[in-house]
Amino acid sequence: VHHQRSVRGKEKRQQHQKSTQVQRSTHNTITSSVHVHPRKQFRFGENEPARNGRREPGRKKGEKDLIFPPAMASMAAFIAVTAPNSLHSISNPLRPQLPARLRLAPPPPVPFAVGKGRSTALRCAASCSLIEPDGGKLVDLVAREGPAREALRREAARCPQIKLSRIDLEWVHVLSEGWASPLCGFMREAEFLQTLHFNCLRLGDGSIVNMSVPIVLAIDDAQKRAIGDRRRIALVDARDKLVAILSDIDIYKHNKEERIARTWGTRVPGLPYVEEAITNAGNWLIGGDLEVIERIKYNDGLDKYRLSPAELREEFSRRNADAVFAFQLRNPVHNGHALLMTDTRRRLLEMGCKNPILLLHPLGGYTKADDVPLHWRMKQHEKVLEDGVLNPETTVVAIFPSPMHYTSPTEVQWHAKSRINAGANFYIVGRDAAGMSHPIEKRDLYDADHGKKVLSMAPGLERLNILPFKVAAYDKKQKKMAFFDPSRHQDFLFISGTKMRTLAKNRENPPDGFMCPGGWEVLVEYYDSSAAPQGANKFREAVPA
Repeated sequence: VHHQRSVRGKEKRQQHQKSTQVQRSTHNTITSSVHVHPRKQFRFGENEPARNGRREPGRKKGEKDLIFPPAMASMAAFIAVTAPNSLHSISNPLRPQLPARLRLAPPPPVPFAVGKGRSTALRCAASCSLIEPDGGKLVDLVAREGPAREALRREAARCPQIKLSRIDLEWVHVLSEGWASPLCGFMREAEFLQTLHFNCLRLGDGSIVNMSVPIVLAIDDAQKRAIGDRRRIALVDARDKLVAILSDIDIYKHNKEERIARTWGTRVPGLPYVEEAITNAGNWLIGGDLEVIERIKYNDGLDKYRLSPAELREEFSRRNADAVFAFQLRNPVHNGHALLMTDTRRRLLEMGCKNPILLLHPLGGYTKADDVPLHWRMKQHEKVLEDGVLNPETTVVAIFPSPMHYTSPTEVQWHAKSRINAGANFYIVGRDAAGMSHPIEKRDLYDADHGKKVLSMAPGLERLNILPFKVAAYDKKQKKMAFFDPSRHQDFLFISGTKMRTLAKNRENPPDGFMCPGGWEVLVEYYDSSAAPQGANKFREAVPA
């Protein structure tokens, strides 16, 4: 018995030695291919011992050490390993992955800032030309007028039907015109998971495009049973009018809790989009390729402003634009906004652009109840151009049809990505972009600076030049909106959105130079008309016909 125990002990020791050798070999192979951006190196003093970390292989104790804490070494090896010839090693579309060469360190920011004095050396910082759409081709999912459209309409009449909500129809509008290119329909599960976990989509050639918000269609148990094993279904609006066909469908579980937590970063009650579009939605999501019968029209007097990405590109070409800078907003334009936009154009001219064009692009989809409705915002924007605050010759005003999520660092990526598809190669981003107040606590829901910081390092947006701007406030000495100067902070007055709404509701005028008179009159008129009892008309936007 003693002899047998000795033999077994010797065998175990030999196995342990072999295992240790394999682990060391594997560690050396992995760490030799780990890439760490120079700005992200973790260095200590020249003679600092490794202690609980691991010294970079090949370095001696007396040299400056690159130390990986144990947990970080394994994470760096997992994320930043460069594996030659392995970019397409996983071909199963249900198991998408980020490119193996995606590194931990963010790309350097574009050396351009609106409102700051810069030398002429910035002329080569960004190219002045229209940008290609994501995926290289603009998606158009609307059937051509003629026999093909009528055949599609007849086929839709024979398919099982799913009724679209107001927000669903807005997403059909977004998809059909190519704002989400190269996406060709509501997301299947693979696309949904990539969006939810990576904020981007991996294309067949291995490249990635940004996609930060899920564009999905929810159905309930009864609708799922009615569809059965069919591969094509029809989508109808609130009046049962045929809108589109969804083909080659994929039905998968709608995990609402995970979707909310990952998209908003919180599950706090009172999130407007969540309460309107997710909480009471079905427990299943259905994705597939979209074929839209005819272009979405709202018949509210504003369709002339709803230019598709293709139409915007045509307009920019007609105006001989060599650069397009986009400014999104969901509020009335005041002179501080105008200062930012005109100053941006001046900077682009200094960089060497010959004819930069402004895309003033208000959001036209779902917004929360206390936002100024689209009809009144567009009326106010018209006055801004009529009063000469913005130059109509260098400004294109159009409506962006997307619904609003109010999920600042996540949604601002979607807003920027969609403007790439419209031809914009510059995007202005400011404080608390796409954010909102906390539904319960008296604070902002998101850090006011995180939106523009995320944009500077978001995957798939490297081609877009992000333009962060300085804070504009009312200069009491000059009696106009100006860039804030901290050295004389006592001369500036910050007029918040709440303060602006209070003045308009009370029919009080703001300081001269805050907003053009015609635009302010529109705002006062709106608040006069909205003095009806609260809750009488929760959604004031026109419902698409």
